[in-house]
Amino acid sequence: MTRHETLDLDKARIAGGVASDQKHDSAHKHVSGEAIYIDDMAEPAGTLHACLGLAEVAHGTITSMDLSKVRAAPGVVTVLTADDIPGENDISPTGLHDEPILTKDLVQFFGQPIFAVIAETREAARRACRLAKIEYAEEPALIDIADAGADARLVTAPLKLERGDSAAAIAAAPRSIKGQMRVGGQDHFYLEGQIAFAMPGEDGDVTVFSSTQHPSEVQHMVAHALGVSSHAVTIEVRRMGGGFGGKETQANLFAVISAIAAKNLNRPVKLRPDRDDDMTATGKRHDFLIDYEVGFDDEGNILGVDFTYAARCGYAADLSGPVTDRALFHCDNTYFYPAARAISRPLYTNTVSNTAFRGFGGPQGMVGAERIIDEVAFALGKDPLEIRKKNLYGTDDRNVTPYHQTVEDNVAERVIAELEASADYAARRREIAAFNAKSPVIKRGLALTPVKFGISFTATHFNQAGALVHVYTDGSVHLNHGGTEMGQGLYTKVAQVVAEEFQIDIDQVKITATTTGKVPNTSATAASSGSDLNGMAAQDAARQIKTRLIDFASEAHDVPKDQVVFLPGRVRIGNREIPFADLIREAYMARIQLSAAGFYKTPKIHWDRDKGEGRPFYYFAYGAACAEVSIDTLTGEYMVERVDILHETGRSLNRAIDIGQIEGGFIQGMGWLTTEELVWDGKGRLRTHAPSTYKIPLASDRPKVFNVALADWAENAEPTVHRSKAVGEPPFMLAMCVLHALSDAVASVADHKVCPRLDAPATPERVLMAVERVRAEGAR
Repeated sequence: MTRHETLDLDKARIAGGVASDQKHDSAHKHVSGEAIYIDDMAEPAGTLHACLGLAEVAHGTITSMDLSKVRAAPGVVTVLTADDIPGENDISPTGLHDEPILTKDLVQFFGQPIFAVIAETREAARRACRLAKIEYAEEPALIDIADAGADARLVTAPLKLERGDSAAAIAAAPRSIKGQMRVGGQDHFYLEGQIAFAMPGEDGDVTVFSSTQHPSEVQHMVAHALGVSSHAVTIEVRRMGGGFGGKETQANLFAVISAIAAKNLNRPVKLRPDRDDDMTATGKRHDFLIDYEVGFDDEGNILGVDFTYAARCGYAADLSGPVTDRALFHCDNTYFYPAARAISRPLYTNTVSNTAFRGFGGPQGMVGAERIIDEVAFALGKDPLEIRKKNLYGTDDRNVTPYHQTVEDNVAERVIAELEASADYAARRREIAAFNAKSPVIKRGLALTPVKFGISFTATHFNQAGALVHVYTDGSVHLNHGGTEMGQGLYTKVAQVVAEEFQIDIDQVKITATTTGKVPNTSATAASSGSDLNGMAAQDAARQIKTRLIDFASEAHDVPKDQVVFLPGRVRIGNREIPFADLIREAYMARIQLSAAGFYKTPKIHWDRDKGEGRPFYYFAYGAACAEVSIDTLTGEYMVERVDILHETGRSLNRAIDIGQIEGGFIQGMGWLTTEELVWDGKGRLRTHAPSTYKIPLASDRPKVFNVALADWAENAEPTVHRSKAVGEPPFMLAMCVLHALSDAVASVADHKVCPRLDAPATPERVLMAVERVRAEGAR
């Protein structure tokens, strides 16, 4: 071998290993338009297009349905109804059989699918849908959970968490306050809408390209609907154009309809709803009514709390049980309650069944916690940050949650202290007070809020993952795992883990589409666990192969195993170094297996829902954010002037991607708490079903100054993949600082003597009404 051929043997570090700032593997394709999404795939000859026919009442019974004009419309090939489903007419993810694919008699929300048109073109299918003649016997509809009574119908069993005697603690406290808070829902507004493309195969098989976060669940739903075994159905997804939880269960409907049509007609079928139908027919973040009572002393120490979290769940359970459970799990945020009681009320309503959304109920739970902090602070005339710090969890004591898990990794106090200093909180607080004293119209507000977010699926069995790794004879690596890529950088991170194990450059690792044909029985890419689970599974597969290579090299070269060391681009075997690819070729010739299936299951976790006790979370992720805002007290309009964030991600696998997740999560959280308002009218029609009426944040809405930093000292206390921490969901809750900064600005109109009780989303209208109410109460 010549010197030119062995230059790589001098490498000190691989390109693209763990803890290096790698760009997203598809970033250049995203910005150039080269990334292939399902609607970009070449359509085989004979492809048909589907469109859903949706109900036009919120609650009632179908008395007659005339689809003759639909079937006779130009380009229509067939029309599917509930009678055309060969298997089970249900896509309930929890097995409650309460979510029909196509309803036959009973309509339970405006926009519920009744039939599907299959036509030669998408436009023909959409036009034909409008020709249906359906008559209903309308019944009263429950739309708003505020109208639900004490004995209202629930979609699933509620949860109660209890530690200590909260009623006695509140009754004995020197002070107590009770109140109610409304927290709005949120549409996922993924850039790529729902879509499925089904290809029929032989022997009853079907392949569905689905924009889904949960390929295995889609596989099961399609199989059940077709009346076939799971092995006859393959689900594949290379990438999604955003998911945020909205493609965890909601993709089932579109995949099932396209698959049934494809099998019935033996032709490929694509179903891509337009944005209006997508927003009308798919679930959203749950909105909540939170009733709270808190007992506290004159120093601001919280002595007892009592929460009731009532959620608009829609007509079916979907994931409302675990979502409302997680809301209760986060009713403490970073605060220790000596006595606590929290119950959930997952309420039935005649609206679309709400579903997973980034944070999965945790954000709503935390907002309730932060409201009682504000209540205590205003009652005592203290800075809310002082009350927050006074009630933080401890380390050796004051460290047990309302669900009886001991907090063992608490760094909230350090994160808050560092951000308070770096954001210059105290000086800015004084400056803002001086500004407000001289400014009669424009008022400024400042708030610093922490986050403690539990990481793991609360359904313990979902905390597992598989991966498949092949090493080819030229030293290149093929990687597949059960995680899905929705823009968050999971594929890149897992590839970095594999590259690190083999000590090869990341461009030697081929990232491949997630498919149920390679890795079976996968969990959803959700709960911020994508890198934790799939990274560990891929690492396990790579280490299996490494172990075989080490055993082979030791025997073939007659050296001890500890003298076989993987170095960047090469392997040291005793006193000799050879390129990685050379060792692979030698191993192949010696018939060493160069493929492995990896597996990982999260340790330590357990949860007894009936008792409300256990360890549902493997660890917690922490962060804090400080926001400064200005409001116009004449109009309610506002600007976010500055935001400072300090977030800890353990030993970050990829700081560049993590910072991107923090920035994006914060802006999405800010939208939820400020501009994104879902409005249903009295007939149960969603009126905010397009970007013309539903306002997600614009580039111009971002903070004028936006400082984001990772805690450079952080390390996960648990042995996760390279001691990293999850970063998908926790940053979303950092945006609570904006809501509380707005509240602080509103409170300034009455010299901070009245708690604004600002509900979310804090639209300009709500801010203006809060200003008027606080000003009136302050003048009494």
